[in-house]
Amino acid sequence: MSRFAQRRDKIRRNLSKRNVDALLVTDFTNVAYLTGFTGDDSYLLVTKDRDYVVSDQRYTTQLGEECSDLELSIRGPGKKMLPFVSRLLTKLKIGQLAVEAQSMTIAFHAALAEAAKNCELVPVSGWVEKLRMIKDKDEIARTRVACDQARRAFEVVRATLTPEMTELQVAADLEYQARRFGGIGMSFPPIVAVGARSALPHASPTTQKIGADDFTLIDWGVNEGLYVSDLTRILVTGKISPKLRKVYGVVLKAQLAAIKAIRPGVTCEAVDHVARSIISKAGYGKRFGHGLGHGTGLDIHEGPRLSQGQSTVLAAGMIVTVEPGIYLPGWGGVRIEDDILVTRTGHEVLTSVPKELEACLVG
Repeated sequence: MSRFAQRRDKIRRNLSKRNVDALLVTDFTNVAYLTGFTGDDSYLLVTKDRDYVVSDQRYTTQLGEECSDLELSIRGPGKKMLPFVSRLLTKLKIGQLAVEAQSMTIAFHAALAEAAKNCELVPVSGWVEKLRMIKDKDEIARTRVACDQARRAFEVVRATLTPEMTELQVAADLEYQARRFGGIGMSFPPIVAVGARSALPHASPTTQKIGADDFTLIDWGVNEGLYVSDLTRILVTGKISPKLRKVYGVVLKAQLAAIKAIRPGVTCEAVDHVARSIISKAGYGKRFGHGLGHGTGLDIHEGPRLSQGQSTVLAAGMIVTVEPGIYLPGWGGVRIEDDILVTRTGHEVLTSVPKELEACLVG
């Protein structure tokens, strides 16, 4: 049995628990997770004994190659998706249909309810997302590749960095290098922020030149084909000022302590607290305004979340970022981020870009 079939069987157990006839998976990422299909515009119907991919003729051959064990329900030109799905539900005599509440808009729900009038729609949350939190060997291996591609791309960009380059040029070069090393693109649009602009946690690259200040924050990651990586580093292009040394030291201390705390059985909020308490004791608590980290996988942000109030317990197979930061308006921000695998006995750091402050000096 394939790992995709095993995942669908776990979904089937939820059907019995909730006493519903089927789950209609409409989130394309969840469809990929449960089938191995890498296209889009397709749904998956998981029933108590069979599984159907609902798609169109563009993907007939691709579906046969990527998930030959599934039954296909292919609509032809001019046939709209929801009426087509409704006919399949009627054919299979589906009375109660679970739907993905987390990814379904009110408008889509209303349209589906109108099309499938003979079905009772039962909103459910997290059925697939909870499975996705625990990565199998293949998912971990692909994440390792994404991390290595990110490292290699960064090393080339760093080696060719000049003061005249703009934030936009650095971001573009990162993507070019990521593709050269086998990625299909970036995990997300890279953040490249010079000096005071690095105080914006999600700064968009501009025409600001790298040489305009003494340091630059770069947040990037690579999509290796399905799975993604996520890193942040500071590059020092000028002098290490006393203030930068102090702030960077606090952030690095918080990150290393939080990583050390990661192991099975520890709650997400406990790991967040480790880093947050160090930053708060240093007097920067109000300048760390986001969660410590998040899961990565098929999406750049998925469960679990390392944050206050998150009681999820870490388990072997989870992959999370650890990215504490301090942001000082008018001066700049420091964030250090790595991807961490929770193992049976503790953790493993999947990213290997140097982060000691002296190692961040360019030139």
